[in-house]
Amino acid sequence: MQNALSISQLNSLIKSSLEDNLEPTYWVVGELTDFRVAGQGHAYFELVEKSGNSILAKIRSNIWAFSYREISQRFQEMTGTSLKTGMKVLAKVAVTFHPVYGLSANVKDIDASFSLGERARIKQETIDRLSKEGLINLNSEIPLPPVIQRVAIISSSSAAGYQDFVRQLESNSSGFKVYHKLYQATLQGNTASKSIIQALDASEIDAMSYQFNAVVIIRGGGAQLDLDCFDEYGLSQRIATMRFPVLTGIGHERDETVADLVAHTPLKTPTAVAEFVLSSFREYEENLRIASIQIERLTRSHFQFEQTRLDNFLKSIQGVSERLTQSSLEKVNSLGSQIELISKNQLQLRSLELSQIESTIQNLNPASIMKRGYSRTELDGVPINKVNIEPGDSIKTYTLSKTIDSEVKKVKSHE
Repeated sequence: MQNALSISQLNSLIKSSLEDNLEPTYWVVGELTDFRVAGQGHAYFELVEKSGNSILAKIRSNIWAFSYREISQRFQEMTGTSLKTGMKVLAKVAVTFHPVYGLSANVKDIDASFSLGERARIKQETIDRLSKEGLINLNSEIPLPPVIQRVAIISSSSAAGYQDFVRQLESNSSGFKVYHKLYQATLQGNTASKSIIQALDASEIDAMSYQFNAVVIIRGGGAQLDLDCFDEYGLSQRIATMRFPVLTGIGHERDETVADLVAHTPLKTPTAVAEFVLSSFREYEENLRIASIQIERLTRSHFQFEQTRLDNFLKSIQGVSERLTQSSLEKVNSLGSQIELISKNQLQLRSLELSQIESTIQNLNPASIMKRGYSRTELDGVPINKVNIEPGDSIKTYTLSKTIDSEVKKVKSHE
């Protein structure tokens, strides 16, 4: 019988063989998986080598608490993000063998500059793919309406950026009314991209019912880590293929995400998005004012031109009449009267047409309608003729100078 070794003897042989034949440390490239930080401050994970979705090799790894504190802090400062599952890193490791726990890699350092370059490479690959598929400018080609009156919001109800956005819309000094509906989404973490895509899908399904003019994605400030989902291909592709314009206010000042790149209109902050929406009202009002002035000036100019033509024509007739016989003069005078009458009729007709145009424009102004005693009544921001009203519903009635809150007591249909 051959001499048998105990398990501890075998493990001691393995341990001494590794220590005798391996260098103290090696630099290795691998992907972090199952990354977690224990209560004592130690980080545990696996370093994995992949080919596509297939795992070629992996090794159990750790960073002891004393080293992890310094490594993670330096990595955060350089990259703006923290170590996490799915991140590809260049790590300095010491291979160790424990008689009970087996082989593992103890990470001594992580090169943050490698991860920065890796993130930039992945981001550029995403941009190149979107460009090749013709998606970069797809959403920006959708025309914005003259006034953005109804928007779907992709955000979290607890996000400060969402509160800032709604506050600025509803407290605008001009009293502009913007209907908005929130589609709840997770804006950070591993599930953020999927959550935002689901919210975009839901808003597009509702787009016809709520007559959305645009969708806005807002989140407010945060760490660079929180922006990672906005560089993912899946989310960027979904934004690019939305059927109505997408505005982004992700709340960052330094970097442009891929989501910003494919959006119709990228803006830095949620309040900037709100101001952009309100500016559409101001610009539309200004365009109406300019059109009214142009119509008035055009009418005055046309009238003066026709009056000058008539005066010149009458002077010409008068000169000719002086050289004609009395009989011819009478005929010319009669003809001149007819011409004058026709000309005046034409001027009156043109003036009436211009007045009707101006009146039409004035009648389209909601304020003009309300001055005649009309009002607008809504249930949850939707005109009551488009929803079913039930007793007990709370409705809002808007007049020219008042907002009236009412409770429905009875609903009676007209035959």
